[in-house]
Parts: sequence; structure tokens; C-alpha cells
Amino acid sequence: MKSLFDWLRDPSVKILDVDGEGRLIAHSSVLRRKRLLREVFSEFHHLFHSLDEQFLSAKGLRIEIGAGVAPIRESYADVLATDIVSGPGLDRTLNAEDMDLESGSVRVVFGQNCFHHFPHPDRFFQQLEKVLPPGGGAILLEPYYGPFATFLFKRLFRTEGYDKKFQSWETPLIGPMNGANQALSYIVFIRDRQSFECKFPTLKIVHQQTCPNYLKYMLSGGLNFRQMCPNWASPIISILQWMLSPLNRWLALHHVVVLKKVVV
Repeated sequence: MKSLFDWLRDPSVKILDVDGEGRLIAHSSVLRRKRLLREVFSEFHHLFHSLDEQFLSAKGLRIEIGAGVAPIRESYADVLATDIVSGPGLDRTLNAEDMDLESGSVRVVFGQNCFHHFPHPDRFFQQLEKVLPPGGGAILLEPYYGPFATFLFKRLFRTEGYDKKFQSWETPLIGPMNGANQALSYIVFIRDRQSFECKFPTLKIVHQQTCPNYLKYMLSGGLNFRQMCPNWASPIISILQWMLSPLNRWLALHHVVVLKKVVV
């Protein structure tokens, strides 16, 4: 199985240093040639926007942390694109565990596949308590914890683990990308939910759902693997995803968690 994933890895990122300056440049190049993957990110963006409108009510900035090469700003221009490292297409650098932002100034913090890279999640939640007014929130898209996602994410990346039994929320990191536990959202919001609610009572989990575009995401190869079908097959894949929707809880690769700041 390891040799299969090695063979599927995109040649342009096979020897990429994920903590190096070239990561965002290399991933930008991959994204430009993958229309299927651009559609996946666009669908994620629209889901973020819909959940923001549905569950959050505060006024303030809309900010994305860990925006990488597919910022939400490409779909919604008012969303500030930030990352812990500078890169093309980003508005500014921002450390999610030490946000240089005014208290109560942010309506929503979006995060696409970045939460599991935070070495100290408690610090991130403390920052949310600071920058969010009541009615504001955070919307986090993360690796899912279902059977297929668990099987796949354990094998995809050499630089990231997937351990649902890891006892600590904190994961030892070598750099911004190396050493993450992709099961962190499961650990914090599912397994240890009671502990999270006791530690951060003002951050209420108001919604969780799976993302239905897992088939398109997998066949696109993401940012690190070869695309496994032609771009013209996108409408067919969408139909197949709709047909498979009753199986989402078992087959999904990502889920979304919505946190809302409340007064207690």
C-alpha cells in the first residue's frame, strides 16, 4: 500500500519540503492545472459562506487562517486571507495561536485543513475567546473520523499522523506542517467534547456535518497526488456523489465544525 501511495504522489511535490518556502509556490502550480480540485475548493468556500450566514450573527471582520493557495477570498472577496507564512495571494501573516487583532473585532474565523497543525489548540481557543464578539464564531473544515477517512489518512502523508487514540491535544511539531495529527478535530470535538465544553464554555459547538464532495476530492488527487480522472468527468462525479450521499457518514473524507461564541 505504501508503494501505491508513493506512485500516486504528484512528481512535482514528491521531494517538496513542506516546511520550506517553496510549498505554496509548488501547490499553486498544482492547483492551476487541476480544474477538478479548484471546483472542490470552490464548493468548500460556498459551504463556509452558507454556514456563516446560517449560524453566526455578529458584526466584524471575516478572516481565514491557514489560507494557503486556495483562499476563500477567491470566492468571497471580503474574507481576509492569512497564513502563518507569507505567500502569493495572501493579505498578511497571522499566527492562529497569537492573533494580532483587536478584541471583539472578528465575526468569523474560517479554517480549511489547518486546525490539526496547531501545536497548542488551547491557545487557539483562547484567541477565539478574545477576537470574537458574542454571536461570532469559527468554522473549521478538517479530516473526518469515519471508517474510510481513518483508513486513508493513516496512509496518505509521511509528515502527518492520524491517531484517534492520542492522549494529548498537543502534537509535537518539527515545523508549521510537519508532525500534525489529522485526527485532532475528532479528539477535541467528539472524543473529548465534554472536556472542551468545560474548558471553553463560551465556545459552543452549534453544528457538525460531513462534506459530500469526497469522491471529487479523492479523484482530483488534492494538492499532493496525481489526478485520477479527466476534468470533463466532473458532472459525472457529481452525480455519483449524489447517489452515494446515503453513505456519507462512512465514506466522507472531511467534516465541518461550527463554533459560536455565547454569553454564559
